Amino acid sequence: MDWKQEWKILATLGGIFLAFFYLPVGEMRFDNAVFEALYLAKWYAQEHVVFCLIPAFFIAGAISVFLSQQSVMKYLGAKANKVIAYGVASVSGSILAVCSCTVLPLFTGIYRMGAGLGPAVAFLYSGPAINVLAIILTAKILGVEIGIARAVGAVLFSIVIGLIMHFIYRKEEIQKVNDFAELPETESGRSLWQNAVYFALMIFVLIFSNWGKADQSETFFYTIYNLKWILTSISGLLLAIVMVLWFKVSIKRTIIAIVPVVGVAYFFSEIPMVPFAFAMIALAWLTATDKGNEDMQEWIASSWDFAKQISPLLVWGVLIAGFALGRPGNEGIIPSVWISDLVGGNSLFANFFASIVGAFMYFATLTEVPIVQGLIGSGMGKGPALALLLAGPALSLPNMLVIRSVIGTQKTIVFVSLVIVMATISGFVFGLFY
Repeated sequence: MDWKQEWKILATLGGIFLAFFYLPVGEMRFDNAVFEALYLAKWYAQEHVVFCLIPAFFIAGAISVFLSQQSVMKYLGAKANKVIAYGVASVSGSILAVCSCTVLPLFTGIYRMGAGLGPAVAFLYSGPAINVLAIILTAKILGVEIGIARAVGAVLFSIVIGLIMHFIYRKEEIQKVNDFAELPETESGRSLWQNAVYFALMIFVLIFSNWGKADQSETFFYTIYNLKWILTSISGLLLAIVMVLWFKVSIKRTIIAIVPVVGVAYFFSEIPMVPFAFAMIALAWLTATDKGNEDMQEWIASSWDFAKQISPLLVWGVLIAGFALGRPGNEGIIPSVWISDLVGGNSLFANFFASIVGAFMYFATLTEVPIVQGLIGSGMGKGPALALLLAGPALSLPNMLVIRSVIGTQKTIVFVSLVIVMATISGFVFGLFY
């Protein structure tokens, strides 16, 4: 018997026993933190799983099946043109209005298909950070100077962090290029523009279904919000047509899948989540049961693989984040007054602490602005406010757990550290002028 291993098991069991033995059940703060963890998980399930994560899983699966490795390597690989690679990756957030968790399947998809670590990380950061509506809201509510600083800082962050990550791991990147170069080229039978239309329609479904409500004065954004479900439906219908014409999906089976969705949409027009969920189920059925279509079979299988890998980590991450920090406007185990007291003024520590809190707390798209507004009202300095805005939307504890499973512990620590350090310095410098 390996007694060394047995002692480890005994120590683990003993630790679990002591944790439950001294569990502070009944104490108000602990009980409230447990409920906050469950409330945050419930809120996340209601607001983000159907509209954000499920479409993202389908897009990630499509990236791994229908996007050729040669194309990814050409435009986002370690040896790709740096201006094109980092230019595309750094402004992607202006198109994809996603949160730090929704971007993960997309990041995982392009990274596994051969994207260089630098461009992939630039995309990972910029996806949630450079949201046009969030930047406009920041400028409107928190001040033009913070809005501009956030926009400029987010673009520069994504590029600089990506370049640093590429430099640190350049030997691995060269080896990765060589490994992918040995793989045979694959022919999809579809042109580049056909694949571009296919991906664009899926992205439109993701964007329009998650389009946030804008102020009346922002005419364009408010108009899009009023039309969001019409635009989502049109995008979904066009996607179905593309699947029939270019992916050889049976038109009869497609009609069978669409009709129930239309019926549900008619009867549940006031509850968009119901027909949207039916549409996702219909798409899953259409792809999973098309036995004679290898493309569809591979698509659903790949999407399901992403879901199995990422979902459990997100669940645990959301529960832990809710327990520790609570929801917006509600406390977890850590009293919010501690946070408010520690982010006043413009010291390096205040900016560093704001960056740490932002990095570990989960922010849904646009929620960071009212949170920061409340903290400023409680005495938070403008420097720490910017630091939180630069670190918060792009990172979260659930986000970190998934990133670790994709690129490893060391690279995740380096990436998170770079975000925190750069957010701290940016906030401090900004606070000196404002």
